[in-house]
Amino acid sequence: MPSASRRSVRDWLVDIGLFLAAAAVGALTLSDRLAAPPLDIPLWAFRLDQLVGVLSCVALWARRRWPVGLLLVLVVLSTFFELVAGAMLVALFTVAVHRSTRTTALVFALSMVTSVIFVMTRSMPGTPGVVLFTIGFVAQSAATGWGLFVQHRRRLLVSLRESAARAEAEVQQRVRETIAREIHDVLGHRLSLLSVHAGALEFNPDAPAEDIARAAGVIRQSAHQALQDLREVIGVLRAPAGELLQPSLDDIEELVAESRRAGMRVHLSRQVTGPVPARAGGTAYRIVQEALTNARKHARGAEVSVRTAGRPGEWLTVEVRNSASGVPAAPGGGSPGRGLVGLAERVDLAGGRLEHGPTAEGGWRLSAWLPWPA
Repeated sequence: MPSASRRSVRDWLVDIGLFLAAAAVGALTLSDRLAAPPLDIPLWAFRLDQLVGVLSCVALWARRRWPVGLLLVLVVLSTFFELVAGAMLVALFTVAVHRSTRTTALVFALSMVTSVIFVMTRSMPGTPGVVLFTIGFVAQSAATGWGLFVQHRRRLLVSLRESAARAEAEVQQRVRETIAREIHDVLGHRLSLLSVHAGALEFNPDAPAEDIARAAGVIRQSAHQALQDLREVIGVLRAPAGELLQPSLDDIEELVAESRRAGMRVHLSRQVTGPVPARAGGTAYRIVQEALTNARKHARGAEVSVRTAGRPGEWLTVEVRNSASGVPAAPGGGSPGRGLVGLAERVDLAGGRLEHGPTAEGGWRLSAWLPWPA
């Protein structure tokens, strides 16, 4: 027998317990009949009843392989043999556990029909037929109900496990997306600076020594800062969520100053009243960072304006505009759009709204509105 069909220790304990329960029901019934006045049946029929009862209990070891077939045989036998009752109840319980509710209802109805036939054809001294049928109905209903309860409980547990597995997979997916956003936002800005200046050196090798030295300095500084940012990202992945350091709205000034040192023309306007919530400030920083990175890659030489405005009880507005640029994009600038997708997810998680698109003058605009509770 394949290992997948082997009984576990728990299966063996359950099978032994149900076998003993069926044998006990048969033994109690036999004891009751021996103590009562003789039945109105031949002695050989009574002996045959005992033999069939024993064989029925032994047949229960095949209940896992042929639950419905075994039950049908025992139901038919119970029409004529009383001592089959215990094994028949166990088989009925097994079908209720492992088969559909429709199948269980059909075999239960068949067992009720055979019970009626048994009561009508067999007389029990001192026990009215109605009482005998009621006892059988209650016992079979209890076995069926217990089996259905076990089946539905198992289905519920399986459903809960599947739901937990799906929830864990969704959490892992969100974690991966968060990590990807962090890596893109943190490293994209630095690496775009490095790419722009390296591309300028490659395509203008005859530039004055001062320009070459300045570009080389920016490349060195950007590469060093990229390594620092990478260490911070690794630290973020290892640190508890409550200990993550996030940029604030005030850090935008340094971000703009850094872009100016790289040769960009950036104007900053700040019209913010009151302390900005940490989440809104960090999201605003990432918006400006992504916008400056995109302007540097796809609108070289364009003039960029950064504006932040808001107060408690209103929206924190962040807007970045760049003018049209006739200068081709820097080599290695990459394809646009991926960072905007991550930015839209970040803004959505913060409960805000993001808009972006070309302006009438041929430039580009990126605007966001972030909630600022009073």
